[in-house]
Amino acid sequence: MSVELIKGSHFRNLAINKPPDTYGRLTLLNSVGQEISRCKTSVRRGQPNPVYKETFVFQVALFQLSDVTLLISIFNRRSMKRKEMVGWVALGQNSSGEEEQLHWLDMKESHGQQVCRWHVLLEA
Repeated sequence: MSVELIKGSHFRNLAINKPPDTYGRLTLLNSVGQEISRCKTSVRRGQPNPVYKETFVFQVALFQLSDVTLLISIFNRRSMKRKEMVGWVALGQNSSGEEEQLHWLDMKESHGQQVCRWHVLLEA
């Protein structure tokens, strides 16, 4: 399974009056919520509308697609090791909403074609 995190929009840093330093973390979970695999984007510094354009490949058999969840989290890196979650969205078995569930179903039925959608992050 190939996943591309393309871009975000309207990210803001409420603590200080400047755009945040953000990165995305993609976590693949099994049917009981255990982590199978994880990866993250590089940090986009000071961008309210960051463009990530990074592709990640997860090893998932076709028959397993109904049993996994892809959790996409966006983090604001505040200082050296401190981070705070901006928001998240989940696709797959435990999708965070109807749009995310429909996206996952479209992806499963696409026969290898790219399926691209915007998603609104849920607050952390």
